[in-house]
This record gives sequence, structure tokens and C-alpha cells, in this order.
Amino acid sequence: MISSLRGTVQEKSLEEATLDVGGVGYRVFFSTLTLGRLPAEGEPVQVRIRTVVREDAFELFGFLTRTEEELFLMLNSVSHVGPRLALAVLSGMEVPELVAALGRGEVARLTKIHGVGKKTAERLVLELKEKVKTLHLEQVATQMKPEAPASKNLADLVSALVNLGYKAPQAEKAAASASERLGEEAAFQALFREALKMLRATP
Repeated sequence: MISSLRGTVQEKSLEEATLDVGGVGYRVFFSTLTLGRLPAEGEPVQVRIRTVVREDAFELFGFLTRTEEELFLMLNSVSHVGPRLALAVLSGMEVPELVAALGRGEVARLTKIHGVGKKTAERLVLELKEKVKTLHLEQVATQMKPEAPASKNLADLVSALVNLGYKAPQAEKAAASASERLGEEAAFQALFREALKMLRATP
């Protein structure tokens, strides 16, 4: 099984990136947050990989940190949570914030993540509330950092859009419009999707 890849970012889209490794292109699925942190197209990158093999598919899921990969495995171990939903959960919150929400049993907060209903959120808390305490989050695991301020979320949103190839002025305008439409307190993932929808609708 593939455990890591080192190569060049060939192209990126909303949910995946193609990494060129020695002339071979590997399609890798990433969380929205991690995808936004990947280098620009043509730049070198090294990522951790988890390979999921099914009867009808051979899929690669990528991560920039060991902790994100470990949390993905924990999420995927929960009943009725497959790798795609696990990645969607990772797209909805930064890893420290997600660990905090799980550790505190914040079901309502988890349901704000796209694709996570109340029953799924309750299962996540029930099965992972204690397990997440074993993650190597250094001070974050014990202190449980508070949510990032809205201004930081917008800055991260602009950065993610620029990393996808949009010009800074375009990214800033789309981020501001998405924030105005959904509210600054909206989840990063929701803001990201709304901004992308605006950018794609712009001629």
C-alpha cells in the first residue's frame, strides 16, 4: 500500500489534486482545508497517504500531518462513516477545533459540518470522545484552543482560493461576498464552497 508520495502538484480542484511522481499522476483526495494549504501547481510537495481499496475503486486520501491522518482513521472507524464522509468532517473544522468539539461532546456544533446530521454527530461523539484524547496535539489536546476568530477564517479562505489559482483581488472579493451572504461565523467549508460558486459564476 502507498503510505506517502513526494512529487509535484500537477493540478487541483475542489476535492482532489493530481500529484506528478516520476511522470505518473496520482489522484489524491484531500479535505478542503488541506487542499487549500497545498503548494501551487508546479510546486514540489510531500504528503502522507492512506489507500482505500474497494471492489470498484482504488482511492488515495492525502494528509499533510500525522495527526490529521490519525483523526481520519478514527473518523473512518465510526459506524456508517466512510472515507469520503470522514474527509468531509475534516473539511468542516481545523483539526484542533474538531478534537475539541468531539472531546466536549458538542453535537450541535458538529451538525454544522456539511453532510453531518444529528445521528452521525451523536455517533462521532459516542465513539470518539475518549479516543481523541490519544492524539498527539501537544498543548492543543489539553488546553483545547478556542475557535479561530472570523477575521482569521477569512484570511485562510483567501489563501485557500489563491492556492487554487485565483488572483488575490478575485479571492478577496469572493471571500468578502461569501462572508456577507452567509455571515462571518459560518463554517469555513460553507464559506469556501460559496466563494468558489461565485468565482465560477463570474465570466
